[in-house]
Amino acid sequence: MADRPSAAPHLAVIGAGPAGLAATVAAAAHGVRVTLLDAAARAGGQFHRQPAPGLRARRPQAPHHDRRTWQRLQAALDAHLRAGTVRHLTEHQVWFAERQPARFTVHALLGPDQEPATVDADAVLLATGGYEKVLPFPGWTLPGVLTAGGAQAMLKGALVVPGRTAVVAGTGPLLLPVAAGLAAAGTEIAALVESAAARAFVRRARALAAQPGKVAEGAGYAARLLRHGVRTLARHTVVEAHGGDRLEAVTVAALDGGGRVRPGTGRRIPCDTLAVGHGLLPHTDLAETLGCRLDGLAVDVDDEQRTDVPGVWAAGEATGVGGHALALAEGHIAGRSAAARLGGGAADPREWAAAARSRTRLRKFAAALGSVYEPPAHWTEQVRDGTVVCRCEEVTAGAIREAVAELGAGDLRTVKLLTRAGMGWCQGRVCAPGVAGLAGCELAPSRRPFAHPVPLGVLAREHTRPRGRADTHPTDGGPS
Repeated sequence: MADRPSAAPHLAVIGAGPAGLAATVAAAAHGVRVTLLDAAARAGGQFHRQPAPGLRARRPQAPHHDRRTWQRLQAALDAHLRAGTVRHLTEHQVWFAERQPARFTVHALLGPDQEPATVDADAVLLATGGYEKVLPFPGWTLPGVLTAGGAQAMLKGALVVPGRTAVVAGTGPLLLPVAAGLAAAGTEIAALVESAAARAFVRRARALAAQPGKVAEGAGYAARLLRHGVRTLARHTVVEAHGGDRLEAVTVAALDGGGRVRPGTGRRIPCDTLAVGHGLLPHTDLAETLGCRLDGLAVDVDDEQRTDVPGVWAAGEATGVGGHALALAEGHIAGRSAAARLGGGAADPREWAAAARSRTRLRKFAAALGSVYEPPAHWTEQVRDGTVVCRCEEVTAGAIREAVAELGAGDLRTVKLLTRAGMGWCQGRVCAPGVAGLAGCELAPSRRPFAHPVPLGVLAREHTRPRGRADTHPTDGGPS
């Protein structure tokens, strides 16, 4: 790797999805050294997830949308890697970021052996993305039931389909590309089950029409599903998944205007796969450990994508779920702002005016979509007391309801203390929406000391690491 000018300011970008890549390229192009950290083996994130080279995919672009944007980002990243202005640390799972008196230290676990690695930088840009919101229902823990994003990841990253016959269900714009992608790969899509009603789109027609490209994208997916003969059940929901050792069928039912299941409308659909999701939630763990203010469930940022913590920027789904185009715009703005601020000058918003206009339009579009794609208002009525809600600790819906009704729990933390829901490996990331819904309380951010489970040995080594030692990696044994 070419030598980098030591005087150049150093920015650590966490996350190599659309927002992180756009920020990296923008900052590096304007005089900043960038270290890009990501847990995956290749850049791209979930949206641009790439198959491993060893799979020798004949048409790696097939499962992807907006391939040209990815190629431009990849070409720009490769150019900066060759120039030495960017260092890309793959398979680095960041678990903590801390603010030192004169710098930031990012802590990561490297590879399957979880070797500790640290990166010291002058500033941090969080592009940590989002994760899927899944609501429990009877049978949701059966083998063969997976998230919609999980099915898409298998298709994009491993070039495999999760089963022969699938039902894609829940709510949100992700369902369309997942169903279309699986159908194109040879999976029979028995049904696309969407809880949103068609009239909800009509009510938001003006806001949605402001982004004709997005509307055309959705129409394109719908047309592909029609060509594959996929039936779409709007204003329906999954009531139960059936099976013994694995999934054999699902029961779906129609919803009334209030979001309740209409009696007598249930139908059983044979399938071996259920891909289900109810939208995305922002990943804010690292932002919270750095002390960044949140706006609801998302990281609060200003017009430059700066958080309220000096030296910390955030972009993409972490600041509010809005899709890859919005993430690109926010990432570009954040990278340009970081470069200007770290360079000692004043940021000039005119330099990213086009991206700012795009951001404004896309945020309005995302807000309109968010009001359309909402889970059924009374989904908890279908969850039986014996249904496991917290899979890590095997806490049932009945135990959560008892904690509320008999023990007076009124928030997620109290339910957690009384039932252990959320104390397992995922630390509530999977079960928190379900627990909150059943408890009748608000889904609030849960402060966690670390963004990822950490071996105690790593914590011990970090405690004894000499302060001031920069950029230590097990691969090179010393400062970079």
